[in-house]
Order: sequence, then C-alpha cells, then structure tokens
Amino acid sequence: MEKKIGQTEELSFYSAELDETISLIVYLPASFSPLYKYSLLLAQDGQDYYTLGRMPRLIEHLLDQGSIPNTIFVGIPYRSIEDRREKYHPDGAKQNVYIRFLAHELVPFLDSRYPTYQMGQSRILMGDSLAGTVSLKAALTYPHTFGKVIMQSPFVNDHLLDQVKAFKHPSLLEMYHIIGQQETGVRLTNGTICDFLTPNRELHRLLDEKRFNVLYEEFAGNHSWTYWQPDLKRALSSMLSI
Repeated sequence: MEKKIGQTEELSFYSAELDETISLIVYLPASFSPLYKYSLLLAQDGQDYYTLGRMPRLIEHLLDQGSIPNTIFVGIPYRSIEDRREKYHPDGAKQNVYIRFLAHELVPFLDSRYPTYQMGQSRILMGDSLAGTVSLKAALTYPHTFGKVIMQSPFVNDHLLDQVKAFKHPSLLEMYHIIGQQETGVRLTNGTICDFLTPNRELHRLLDEKRFNVLYEEFAGNHSWTYWQPDLKRALSSMLSI
C-alpha cells in the first residue's frame, strides 16, 4: 500500500512584536480538508521536530490508527544559536516578546488561514530543551490560548520555577514532561556543563504539589534526539488523545 503523504507549506509573515519576518513549516495531513476542524501542534525548534522528529510520518501513522484527532503541525525554526537563546531562554532579551508573538500574532494568523478549533485545549505547544522552556512559559502566560504543553528535557531555572509557583489556575493546563536520568552533565551551547535532571525533578515536584494535570517520566538516556524522537508517539497520543 502506498504511504500517505500530506502537504508541507513553507510560509513567512512579518511580526510587529519581533520586528522581523518569521518562517514557518506547516504540515497538512493527507486527509486535510477545509470542511473539517483541526488541532494545532506548535513546535519551537520547528525544523528539528519536522526533520529529526519525523513529524509528518508520525502524524500520518497516528491518524491512520485513530489515535489522534485531525491535527496540523506548525514548526517555528530558529535563525541561529544566538537567536534561539534570545527567544527561548528565561533570561533571553527577546523571550517575553517572542511569547507575545506566539499568542498575539501567530495564533491569529493560523486561525485565519486554517480551519482550527480556536480553543486553548486544541493548541499544543511543544519543545525540547530551551524550546520546552519557552513553551511552558508561554502556556503559563497565556493559559486560555495554549491549553497543553509537551516538554522534552526542558531547561529549568529559578525564574521558571517562580512563574510556576505564582500560577493561580493549574486546572487550565495539561502537560507532558520527560527528562533523562543521564542528564546530569549537559553541555550548553556556551560550553558550560549543566545538571538538567535535578531542577526538572524540582519542577515536577512543584507541578505535582500544585495539582497540575501532568504526565511525567524519567527515561534511561541523555539529552539528545536519540531519546526524544521515539518518545513522540506517546507524547502526541497523550496530548492529542481523542
């Protein structure tokens, strides 16, 4: 049987918040029709999730199984390592602006172009490492816009923990959170070594204490796509379950 192939659209539009043109990778499944409504899977590190995460193939597989509802994948690539840190890191100069871009510009743009449900629970933010960090921060900032978050080995610091502590409405968000048991000596892009495991355990303890709806697991592995890619089937099935 011939494998189903959907349509990949490479789009760009100007962001007034960021004062730059933003590129997008949009995957419309093979069964796409403007007559149906769709959930949005919004990935930071968008090129990595499209290529290394093999999102088109995975989405088609899960749709064929009936494991997920109609879903459009939207990947937001980063321009450079420096650009990524400025927009994704809790201390990044552009992080707050980037989060406003996601809520105030990207969502309206997608809702006007595609037949989406236009509800927070139908929009899932996703990211690995710093991309997971900014996804969580965006959901905490705009919980009515983004109702679900997939975090694969997010970077966690006191700034992020403080925002979780201050959040007043845990019932609004649903989360998927994994971290590797070998992520105790992760080399950052600036060359420093960082323990990801300990602060992620603290994040989980805090989320649990505040009674967030969260699926948490520690996997036997390190900070790499070798472990994140195989985990995506469960992540999407859990967060996009019918």
